[in-house]
Amino acid sequence: MSEITAIRGMNDILPSDTACWQFLERTIAAVVSSYGYGEIRLPVVEKTALFKRSIGEVTDIVEKEMYTFDDRNGDSMTLRPEGTAGCVRAAIQQGLLNTIQRLWYTGPMFRYERPQKGRQRQFHQTGVEAFGVATPDMDAELILLCARLWQQLGLADSMELQLNSIGSADARRAYRAALVEFLETKVDMLDEDSQRRLHSNPLRILDSKNAQTQALLDDGPSLEDFLDEEAQADFSRLCELLQAAGVKYVVNRRLVRGLDYYNKTVFEWVTQKLGAQGTVCAGGRYDGLVAQLGGKATPAIGCAMGMERLVLLLLEQSEPLTASHIDAYVVAVGEEAQCQALATTEKLRDQLPQLRIVQHAGGGSFKSQMKKADKSGAQAALIWGEDEVAAQTVTVKSLRASDGERATQVTVALQDLENTLRTALAH
Repeated sequence: MSEITAIRGMNDILPSDTACWQFLERTIAAVVSSYGYGEIRLPVVEKTALFKRSIGEVTDIVEKEMYTFDDRNGDSMTLRPEGTAGCVRAAIQQGLLNTIQRLWYTGPMFRYERPQKGRQRQFHQTGVEAFGVATPDMDAELILLCARLWQQLGLADSMELQLNSIGSADARRAYRAALVEFLETKVDMLDEDSQRRLHSNPLRILDSKNAQTQALLDDGPSLEDFLDEEAQADFSRLCELLQAAGVKYVVNRRLVRGLDYYNKTVFEWVTQKLGAQGTVCAGGRYDGLVAQLGGKATPAIGCAMGMERLVLLLLEQSEPLTASHIDAYVVAVGEEAQCQALATTEKLRDQLPQLRIVQHAGGGSFKSQMKKADKSGAQAALIWGEDEVAAQTVTVKSLRASDGERATQVTVALQDLENTLRTALAH
C-alpha cells in the first residue's frame, strides 16, 4: 500500500523544534498578560458567512484561499483563515462588549496558498484585540506591547515598524475612485495581479511587489490627501505617543492591509531576514467591524503575528533551543527490581516535581538499558538490580562528568535518595 503523507503545506512540528515554539508561546503569554489581556479560545471552524461579511467577498482570501465545505446539514463552513472575525463574533455572542475588553488568542489558521518558507497552508497566529477605546492611546498600547515582545524575544534589532492611516470608509471610497481613474489610463503597464484587482480591490495594488507598478504609483493620487481631519489628528497623536515612548517607525503611505474591515491606523512589523515573507506582525483599527457583524458599534484595534515566521527568526538569530534535558534515567533489571523502581520513582516525582525522570520500559539486559540511559542524555542513572532490591538501596551513577572529572557512582538507602538527588542534580 502507498504511504499516506501529510497534506502539502500542513507540516508536522517535531520534538526537536517544539522547544523553540514553547519558548515563543511562553514569552508571548507573559507579555500580553502583563498588559492585562485575557486569553480567549476560539473554534477552528466558523460559518462561511462570517468571513465573507468581515474580510470582504472580493478579497483574495475569500475568493481563492479559504478552505470551505458544506457540512451534513448543507450549511457552508470554513476553516478560519484569520482570527479577528471569530474573536469579534465571540465578543458579540458572549456579551463581552459592555465594557473595555483586551483579548488574545493563539492557534492554527488555514489558507490555500502556495507553500514556501514562512508561508504554509496551515499556519499559526497569535492575535491581540482591544475593544471599546477609539482614541490613539490604544493604538500606541498595542504597538508598544509588540515592541516589548520583540525585546523579550531578542528580535528588536530585526524589526522595523511601518505605519499608515487609511482614514474612514468615505475617504477610502473617494481615494479608490481617484486611483482607478488614474490607473485605467495605464492599465497595460500594470502587472497581471494589479490588472485583475483594478476594479475589484484596487487598494491592494499599493501592495504590489512589481517595480514597474510601484513606479507608476509615484505619479498617482495619494491616500494622505483624502484623509479627514479626525484621521489626520489621530495619526499625528499616535506618532507623538510613539516618539515619546522611544519607538522608531517609518510612515509607509502605501501600506493598506488586505482586509476590508480596517480603518484609520494600520501597521506592520517587517524584517529583512526572511526574504519575501518579511511581514512578521500586522494589524490596525477596525472600528466598524463589530456593527458590521451585528453588534453595537464598538471601536476596536488588533494585530496578529505569524508564529512560523517568529520561530524562523529565533532560529536565525540564536542557538537552537533544545528540548528540556533529562535529569535521571531509571534502569531496573528483574521483575522485583522493576516493581521497586516504579514505586520509588513515582514518590520521587512527588518529592522533586522539577526533575525530569525517564523510566526504562521494555525490559532488556543491564548493558542494553545503560546504553539507552547514556543515549537519552540524562545526567544520572538510577539503578535497581537484585542486590539493590535485597538491601533496599538504589545505585546513583553519574553519566555526564565534566572535563577532568571522573564519573561518580554511589549506592544509597531508599530513604536517602531524595536528598542525594537534590544535591547531585541541583538546578
